[in-house]
Amino acid sequence: MNSKDEKPIIRRDAAATKARILKAGLAEFGSKGYGGARTEGIAKRAKCNIRMLYHYFGGKQGLYLACLEKVYFHIREEEQKLNLSDLPPRAALERLVHFTFDHMRKNPDFVHMAVAENTMRGKFVRKLPLVAKAAENLINAIQDILIRGQKECGFRADVDALQLYVSVLSMSYLHLSNKHTLSITYGLDMNDANWLDDRRQHVTDMILSYCGARS
Repeated sequence: MNSKDEKPIIRRDAAATKARILKAGLAEFGSKGYGGARTEGIAKRAKCNIRMLYHYFGGKQGLYLACLEKVYFHIREEEQKLNLSDLPPRAALERLVHFTFDHMRKNPDFVHMAVAENTMRGKFVRKLPLVAKAAENLINAIQDILIRGQKECGFRADVDALQLYVSVLSMSYLHLSNKHTLSITYGLDMNDANWLDDRRQHVTDMILSYCGARS
């Protein structure tokens, strides 16, 4: 095999190793938090030499920041694909609610990392200014939906875009972040698929009703 054949293989191996370390970091930080996670444990999960972790991410903090960036940018990137501005206001709002609920349901890494970061009062997410910038774009998109909704389908005029999104996020998130205590307290499995489907519809109805969206 000549050197031209070797280079693509080396690049693929490097990308695969980085991906495994990142995945292992998400699992370790999500289950143990930043303080409880250990680089040795992450390397073991990733089935790689610990030196690779330091080589690609510079250490524990660098990997943690990469994990935070991954989960936050992923949701922002997926939100951009919703093309909310191309939809009628009611349909746009409904799509946003459905997406947010489904994203939390299907991406436990986001929930786990958000919980871990909040225990540290947002210490590390502050180091990622682009996260805040991306979130600003979402709020602007929601504001556009609300303005169009007032004109086209009777939305209330006093709805604050940020307040509304925090409500959407909260109702899509709390039953997952607190699923163990809620399941025990109310004697109901918060992971039950049928219950989650009902919850999704409940959240959608509440948000649309609050905004005054007409059918």
